[in-house]
Amino acid sequence: MIPVLVMLLLSILTPSIETSTLENEDQNQATSGRQGSLDVDCSGYTFEDLFEYDFALFNLDINDDWATGAMDAQAWVNGSKSAVVRDNLDGLFEGVPGGADDWMSTDEREAVRSIGPKCIADMETRLGIREGIAHRGSVDWNDLEFVEDGIALDEVNLVPDDHPQERDCSSALSGQGCKEVPVTITDDLEIHLLTDASENHNVRFDQLPNQGGSNFTLAMNVTNITDARLVLTFPVEQGLRVSDLGFYDDGVLQDELAAPVSEFLPDGRLRVVADVDYPLGSYPMVRNLFIDFTTMAPFTNEVPVWSSIAPPEGTIIPLGVTSGEELASTETGTWVIDESGWNLQCNFSALDQYEGWSVRMDEDASLFVTAGGESASAQCAGVDAYGAETSEHRNYTFGRVLTATGVLSAQGDTITFSPSSTSLVSTLTVTAYAHQDVNMGPSVTEIVNTQGSVMELSLTGISPGEVMVMGTATAQGMLDYAFMMDFDLEKENTPPTISIETNLQGQEAEWELDGLKFTLTGNVIDPDGQDVTLTLVICDGQTTNFDRQNLAWEIQVSIANCIQNDVQSPYTVDVKATDESGDTTTLTIQVVDPNAGAVDDSGNEDAVEDDGESSGILPAPGLIATLLIGLVAAGWVSRRQD
Repeated sequence: MIPVLVMLLLSILTPSIETSTLENEDQNQATSGRQGSLDVDCSGYTFEDLFEYDFALFNLDINDDWATGAMDAQAWVNGSKSAVVRDNLDGLFEGVPGGADDWMSTDEREAVRSIGPKCIADMETRLGIREGIAHRGSVDWNDLEFVEDGIALDEVNLVPDDHPQERDCSSALSGQGCKEVPVTITDDLEIHLLTDASENHNVRFDQLPNQGGSNFTLAMNVTNITDARLVLTFPVEQGLRVSDLGFYDDGVLQDELAAPVSEFLPDGRLRVVADVDYPLGSYPMVRNLFIDFTTMAPFTNEVPVWSSIAPPEGTIIPLGVTSGEELASTETGTWVIDESGWNLQCNFSALDQYEGWSVRMDEDASLFVTAGGESASAQCAGVDAYGAETSEHRNYTFGRVLTATGVLSAQGDTITFSPSSTSLVSTLTVTAYAHQDVNMGPSVTEIVNTQGSVMELSLTGISPGEVMVMGTATAQGMLDYAFMMDFDLEKENTPPTISIETNLQGQEAEWELDGLKFTLTGNVIDPDGQDVTLTLVICDGQTTNFDRQNLAWEIQVSIANCIQNDVQSPYTVDVKATDESGDTTTLTIQVVDPNAGAVDDSGNEDAVEDDGESSGILPAPGLIATLLIGLVAAGWVSRRQD
């Protein structure tokens, strides 16, 4: 059904909105009047034309080529606006079976995902860029345009699962399992515009001749964008900064509006965050945002300084590898103080550089080190976006400080962990424990030197399956080293244990007075701490109706099935305990019916008075119940005749 629906949709969609200009781009347009075409053409549309949202977050990362970018948009649509969006999307399918019928179906949802990128590729991005002096108003903007191959479209809750008003799709051409809901429902939804996983961009523009190295202006038409945040991130360009910016209403600067803010990321990129608001009822007023960029240094620039918590001269920065990149610290952002943003730059010797040693910081200020051997030293400084450096350069040593092996004990209940310090650090204080997802075993702490040590790590609290060793190593003059080591270890499963309690008479079953059921109590323990499922089997029937309280359990067992199947006392009862790993322990007992084969005081169990009265001994409750159940099973029903 989906391919048929897509082809039918392609055959009816034609442009209904003319291409707008930067000055007057956002006009309320109708989507009616479409004529036959073999192409999807959404020219003149903007994101807001189809998706009326409460709040949207737009992220645009300009790539290093200064000609492409990756734009992601997430729009939250709540309450009555969600009904408007569903109705808008349903209206796109006018003329298609099941379309424009005031019902939003899962078939329509999948069709939107299929043709969405083609439609969005024709839409206006509202963004333009131009090199040179600061620009305002009507100029020949270098417009950003969407790239179809790089676009992915997704949604959340467009057709809610198991909605009370859900029904099977009414169209005869609906796909298997198709469901639909009224477009009038007001369940919140989300719309996601993404960059396709196989591509690195979904927008493009004419490459800036100077690739960010000279002045340029970025403009965005924000008319009718009532509540959104725009996050722009630019490639690393020495000294790139915002020189001027502002919102303009019909060409007039609005000083009272909150100005966008800019910051330098630790990886050297410049980020601008703008909160966008357009007052309801202000249309046709045109609101534009202009941001001017320059690489000229500011008149004044404070030199970055080391903070009081920065690693001092000679500090060892530990690693767990001798080759490749590793995260060395997540606290690097606190090492240097500078209002213009900064980055840690470390100069290794020519030989160390040749062997591959380098450092970098990401946008979250985490420090990554690429190792090219056991250890290397470098001279490091904090450098801001304009090239100013900390007056003090500090020597740091990077390298591996700990080696270790790990094996399971013969009993399988501990890990024998054997750590050793390297020549880089003479002694380490090592704390280690078994680790598995959210589970961890008891920790052990040892002083470790180059001769090594042996630490027995208990697997108590660890579930069967893969298990690693986690911990920290500390030493004076060294940053704390947090490690996670995988020795390809797996904890074997231990089956649960189960027991049944006995009463004062030494009996396991407590019988009810009616003789039709008995109660068993006991305990179940899983040594690995897994959840355990209990099952009871009697006379070819089974039940899981256990009352559980921590380790204790109790169950009331009926013998009706035994009576109907003519199973005689004693009854074989199996109590099975199965853990999450699938291992089962079975406890089998024999339960004797105390009422089976009851006799009178004379020892003649068949003695009965001719007048129907008993000879002084009433039949046991179990015998009466047996007769009644037998009659019911035989289909005997007594009726009073008038």
